[in-house]
Amino acid sequence: MRYAAIDIGSNAVRLLIADILEKQDEITYSKNTLLRVPLRLGDDAFIEKHISETKFQDMVKTMSAFRHLMDVYKVTDYMACATSAMRDADNGQEVVEACKNIGVDIQIIDGGVEAQIIYNSHLSDKMDKNKVYLYIDVGGGSTEISLFANAKLVDSCSFNLGTIRILDNQDKPETWDEMRRWVREITKGYKNIYGIGTGGNINKLSRLANENADKPISYAKLKALYDYLISFSMKDRIHELGLKSDRADVIIPASEIFLTIMKVGHLKNIVAPRVGLADGIIQTLIDKNNNK
Repeated sequence: MRYAAIDIGSNAVRLLIADILEKQDEITYSKNTLLRVPLRLGDDAFIEKHISETKFQDMVKTMSAFRHLMDVYKVTDYMACATSAMRDADNGQEVVEACKNIGVDIQIIDGGVEAQIIYNSHLSDKMDKNKVYLYIDVGGGSTEISLFANAKLVDSCSFNLGTIRILDNQDKPETWDEMRRWVREITKGYKNIYGIGTGGNINKLSRLANENADKPISYAKLKALYDYLISFSMKDRIHELGLKSDRADVIIPASEIFLTIMKVGHLKNIVAPRVGLADGIIQTLIDKNNNK
């Protein structure tokens, strides 16, 4: 049995096809196929508040390709979720209707639902019940932050700060201030807070910072890595450091968001468990079908 997750972000669109495994009353999954298409819907949505005709058609073509792949892989259930860019675009619903016509149903979800779905990826399994964690998901259009204590969600908030939004100069100083205030307030009274980061950028930063990608990164190490990255031009980050062209620019504002949150929240370190919205969608499908 196979399930599929479609994550329509502001920077890239992803398709994850997963094999569902049943072992002794436990249902798990293994990743079969993962495709990533850098559509950058946020470039239109955050500046023009509208998905251009070119990106509209690229989106429909991508969903059509994903639909055909799901059919070939004999996917039995799927879920497609769109986040910040599609929320901001005034024709987001038109894109949804066009994709529905070629066989892909898309849900435009808010930041709270996005955070909950990612939490469904069994993020709690990676937590020490005796520790306090600040979970940070940085996307192209928004950043979701959640505080966990005793492996339970204390509070969560979504902010309109993301890598594409910042690159397009569509971030607002008051949003940065609001995020700093919220992090300062939610972490007040807790000692030794640890960070959990998700998203393609923190995964890449983790691999650049450590040979062991699962090893935590301290604030000092992340700041040193950030300083190292900005010492290169965009072109040199691609050719000398080997970053993909659609990663070489967004990794800078992503680092700035993570560093800001770590500093304000006095985080000891941050670790990237390499789970995201697509993983949460697969787990959501498992839970849904298991409860039937």
